[in-house]
Amino acid sequence: MQQPQEVLDQAVLSSGRSRHAFEDCVERLATAIRLGVYAYGTTLPPERELAAAMGVSRATLREAMVGLRAAGMVVTTRGRGGGTVVSSAPPTPGESGTGALAGRRAELMDVLVFRRVVEPGACQVAASRPLTGAQRDLLAGSLHEMETAGSAAAHRQADSRLHLAIAALTESPRLVEAVMAVQAGLYDMLISIPVLPVDVEHSGAQHAAIVAAVLEGRAARAARAMERHCDDTAALLRGLLG
Repeated sequence: MQQPQEVLDQAVLSSGRSRHAFEDCVERLATAIRLGVYAYGTTLPPERELAAAMGVSRATLREAMVGLRAAGMVVTTRGRGGGTVVSSAPPTPGESGTGALAGRRAELMDVLVFRRVVEPGACQVAASRPLTGAQRDLLAGSLHEMETAGSAAAHRQADSRLHLAIAALTESPRLVEAVMAVQAGLYDMLISIPVLPVDVEHSGAQHAAIVAAVLEGRAARAARAMERHCDDTAALLRGLLG
């Protein structure tokens, strides 16, 4: 029986791009780690499973892992009980400031426009489909992880993971790839500003409404709820990023 994490793994890791296998493999794994698909301290799937999910050879995957280890994102231990563990802790939102975004304003503002089209559509598709038990567990579990996150950094990653979980439910590789691109840009913006308790409470209620609508199969309601969430997040970011 498929497990909730396997639903997300299959959707995220198989959404490949038409570039060289090595660079693509590094990008997909690094993005999955940054966005909380594999959180700090968790163990990546076995090499054979990862390579199959990503559609690459085990040799290519090993080369990609060398790059991730060199970047300090993962550590690998050999032998019985060994494996590759995510070793890079997520950054604390607001700690780096907005300086890292210099020169990217036009690109990042366009991310917000693109998101307003893509994510409500993904919600509508997800809510229109019959969901398996594993898919429902993935969505409910992702919401719970976000609601119980123990730090601002963990909350930020859990937020991204929830949005990717919704995309995974569509079973559309193109939609998953689009939402991943949106969440990567959004992540860069959100970690540059401090977490505001009022916004966490407000967005938490919106996320709960989105998840409920998807699980209940209310497609139009799910899309509207995501539209409101996208609009409010965009207003916050445009205001704080200037």
